Amino acid sequence: MAWSYDEARAFLAARIAPGARAGERRDGAVARMRALCAALGDPQRAYPAIHVTGTNGKGSVTRLVSGLLAEEGLVVGTCTSPDLGRPNERMAVGLDPVDDAGFARVVEKVAGADRATGAGATYVELLQAAAFAWFAERAVDVAVVEVLRGGRRDATNVVDAVVVAVTNVGTDHAEVIGPTRADIAYEKAGVVKRGTTRVLVLGETDHQLAAVFERERPAQTWRRGREFSCPRNELAPGAGRLLDLVTPAASYEAVRLSLHGPHQGDNASVALAAAEAFVGRAIGDTEVRRAFGRATHAGRFEVVRASPLVVLDGAHDAGAARAAAATLSEIAPGAPVVLVVGMLEPHDPAEMLGALGAARARAVVATAPESVRAVPADLVAAAARSLGAEVVAVGPVDAAVARAVALAGSEGAVLVTGSLYIVSEARRAAPYDDRP
Repeated sequence: MAWSYDEARAFLAARIAPGARAGERRDGAVARMRALCAALGDPQRAYPAIHVTGTNGKGSVTRLVSGLLAEEGLVVGTCTSPDLGRPNERMAVGLDPVDDAGFARVVEKVAGADRATGAGATYVELLQAAAFAWFAERAVDVAVVEVLRGGRRDATNVVDAVVVAVTNVGTDHAEVIGPTRADIAYEKAGVVKRGTTRVLVLGETDHQLAAVFERERPAQTWRRGREFSCPRNELAPGAGRLLDLVTPAASYEAVRLSLHGPHQGDNASVALAAAEAFVGRAIGDTEVRRAFGRATHAGRFEVVRASPLVVLDGAHDAGAARAAAATLSEIAPGAPVVLVVGMLEPHDPAEMLGALGAARARAVVATAPESVRAVPADLVAAAARSLGAEVVAVGPVDAAVARAVALAGSEGAVLVTGSLYIVSEARRAAPYDDRP
């Protein structure tokens, strides 16, 4: 009898790696994936791929590229991670996640391949292989694949991408792929394949780090500020961004992007360049406006309530935290801010809270996600107090958000952040009775 959805999820849950704190057994990930995919008939070779890596913004770029190519009439498979509650979210065709029956079927197929090879693949590897297999079943025209972490030793690095997009190089996950930015760049550059990658779209502007990527010998490199750019990036009337965008093939003026924050303008420029690199020509002006105007990204500066303003943002490093704080200041200038903060190890609570501007907030509500890697809420609270922040409560996510909403008042703003795990729990539990 075929597996049920619950049976498929139970099988995957049993494969969450005991070594997750060290990066889910990263050193053997590519070898296990190659064995697993070979047993499945190498589905990842059934379609061309665009590979997206970077420290921040790769999820947004992945979705924006997929949206642009879908508007061009292509059947697009999209791999993203992590999910916000259901593993189906990690694989989509036409931006629609796989349904429960399809998910159960393809996971059962991958489980059989894993048994046959003895690969002992981890949770994320099994899900990645399932996505590749499902895309082959659906005969997609292209897969847009978000790197899980890093690149060179990443489970996704069994694809030989014709286009590689890099958002930036920061210091997140330095304990696994660092310690220096040059080390991190080397790891991310590993998804570039000499003889296969036609275009490297490089959003990182540091010349020394750019050289690390170019040493991998893509056929062409398009660099931000040289081949593509975003010369206009303003707050749009109402919400989102108003952008002018330049690529090697075209210029686009006054394009509205429905995502929040100046950083999303940078992401949009990378995404547009990557989409044009894949199709080999300009994307139509109408298609660009439609794709960017419809763009959504759950859990990334997601506005879920208007009064008080409640925003969910999965920022999990200092750079992303600064971007979230700046975006909140831009769309709600002068509003008293209550932060709900929880995070995973090995992130430093004081560094994150400092980047969020905790000392300037009305209050901090400390919490912790339901994860073995969670930083205890009392440690988050202690870090906030050490910065001079007012800590008003410590508690589970649902109670923390309810407390923050009450504290903010109708004119205030609540930012729930620190991890996508916190965001996932907040989306399920929080009292959003007047979504905008």
